[in-house]
Amino acid sequence: MAAGTPIFHTQSKVKSPKSKKATKFKLGLASYSLRNYDLDELITIVKRVGLENIGFKSMHMPMDASNSELKVTAEKMKKNGLSLYGAGVIYMKTEEEVENTFRYAKASGLSVIIGVPNHELLPLVDKKVKETGVKVAIHNHGPGDDLYPSPESVYEKVKSLDKGIGLCIDIGHTIRIGLDPAENIIKYADRLYDLHMKDVDKAEADGKNIEIGRGVIDIPSVLEALAKIDYQGIVAFEFEKDPDDVVPGLSESVGYIRGAMDMM
Repeated sequence: MAAGTPIFHTQSKVKSPKSKKATKFKLGLASYSLRNYDLDELITIVKRVGLENIGFKSMHMPMDASNSELKVTAEKMKKNGLSLYGAGVIYMKTEEEVENTFRYAKASGLSVIIGVPNHELLPLVDKKVKETGVKVAIHNHGPGDDLYPSPESVYEKVKSLDKGIGLCIDIGHTIRIGLDPAENIIKYADRLYDLHMKDVDKAEADGKNIEIGRGVIDIPSVLEALAKIDYQGIVAFEFEKDPDDVVPGLSESVGYIRGAMDMM
């Protein structure tokens, strides 16, 4: 097959779940996708592509912002009809960073932190989750990541901790490490609190982000798995390609997922 040729999956037929409601997932955006756009531009773009649920990265809501500044940003999103449900990926390498992350989450009204806490900080994270009621979804980063390369590596660290600590499965990084995203969604369903939706051009360590439906991930099987577990979290697009001209590829990706859901 010639380089750059889109790969469309036809081998996976999405089974109809018991209720139509199960296929209408809540779609959102990991704001890292719009890392080269400011907050006002982000608001315009997400409304244009029809997304409502936003997980902020620090360039759109700085980690060192005061509580009052965080509340102003959250209110701005609300006034624009958008839900600021989470933030991340947030790295936590010190106790001070853990404390600040939960302050940040509480002040801005987040329901989930998409994070990467160092292993030795998990007891403190567990304590803060119990104190605040804010969930933590630990993000897997695939080949080369020493902390959480796979969904399993997250699950094994959190399975004995508070139920509020779970996973954000990044399906792109999952397939780059040689694992089936759909199988992992089902396997770790009881702790799946967020999902990064994307596609990649090859199932290898150097696979690159591409428009959803053009890559190697069997997207229908991913949606089928989410329907099977009755997933209640956000399906957050993380579109890392074309950071200076994101609208065409992001729009195509959102349209593909909406079309796939309609076919279920």
